[in-house]
Amino acid sequence: MGRLFDGPWPIVIIIVVALLLFAAPKLPAMARSLGQSMRIIKSEVKEMKNDGKDDRDDAAAAGPEGPVEGKVVNHPRTPSNGGADGTDVPPSTRA
Repeated sequence: MGRLFDGPWPIVIIIVVALLLFAAPKLPAMARSLGQSMRIIKSEVKEMKNDGKDDRDDAAAAGPEGPVEGKVVNHPRTPSNGGADGTDVPPSTRA
């Protein structure tokens, strides 16, 4: 009788039988949850792989200068609210 638990297989069979007896109603929900988790993980891994590619594609599309991020870009002055002086600030906040 001492040789019953010598190998891993009898223990695995007992655990599987116990799961089927006591957790059978919860198994479909657990499998659905596991499937959703796996889909989320796969999409996150794919997104992480694409993050590096997007940065390189943006730099190539920006031209020889590279991306404009972090650089000061001159904004063309256009009259707003019919202002004749060409500023972009509304009249109520001008000094």
